[in-house]
Order: sequence, then C-alpha cells, then structure tokens
Amino acid sequence: MAGSYASPAGMTHVFVYGTLKRGQPNHKVLLGGTHGRAAFQGRGRTAEPYPLVIAGEHNVPRLLNVPGQGHRVVGEIYAVDEQMLRFLDEFEGCPDMYQRTPLPIAVLEWEGTRGAPRETPAADRTVQCFVYSTATFPPEWLHLPYHDNYDSQGQHGLRYNPRENR
Repeated sequence: MAGSYASPAGMTHVFVYGTLKRGQPNHKVLLGGTHGRAAFQGRGRTAEPYPLVIAGEHNVPRLLNVPGQGHRVVGEIYAVDEQMLRFLDEFEGCPDMYQRTPLPIAVLEWEGTRGAPRETPAADRTVQCFVYSTATFPPEWLHLPYHDNYDSQGQHGLRYNPRENR
C-alpha cells in the first residue's frame, strides 16, 4: 500500500505511548524474548489528536479514545509477534482496561529494516498500528491536562506507581 510500511513476516505493528516506551518503567517486558518478540521500528505520533491523560490512583498514562481532542501523541512503533501481542493484551488488561484498536500513526523516524519501503521513509508516511486506548472512562478524565509525550519522570509531577509496588 503506497505510503505505508509493511510489518516483517508474521509480525504486527504496535504503537506504545506510555510506560512501555524506552526509558520508561515497563519497557523491560518488550525485551529479552520472554513474552515473545518485539522489534523497535521507529518513532511516530498519532495522525489525529487524542487526549493523553495521567489518571487513576497509580498515575497511569491513558490515551482516551476521543479522536480530534488533545494532541497528536508521540510514541514508539514496534513490530511484535503473535505471542507478544497476546502478552500485551493481557498486560494492558484488554479488553477491560484498554481496548486494542488500529490507528494510523505518522512516522517521525524509521529504523526498521525488514518490511521497510525501498525509499527512505519520510515523516509524512503513515503506518497502521494497534494502539491500546481507553474507550470507557470517568467523564472527569476529559478535564485532566492533556500530554503529547509521556515521561514517567516528567514535569507533571505525577509519579507512576509500578505494578510490583501495588
């Protein structure tokens, strides 16, 4: 498909925007092959604006499934195998806490080699990725501050409470 990136054989693209990004508290679950394969492909941002809020008693980043509100959210694109996708569904509490939905992600930087187009990737290209977003949430979450790039140690001052501490 013109203007898109194919996943490596047997792999699916997933866009992560919160604690699964590099340098964030849960990134380790993508590494080492214990839960399946995940290969970093590049950085991107949602093609449409979405509200990214930090909510709940554990200060969890949540992408609210309200397109057209908020910011174009920055994150990372991974190619994952079926085992990792199943693990991420469980890890993200899908379908109860998060729902896995396909969204177009605008590519900012592309490092992936397998499945990449022959020409140099450009920032105006998009890739279809699964994204874990939240469709059911307390209405007051829409009034929380919106973020465009989550960092658990960010200036927002809302420290993420890791699962192992809960």
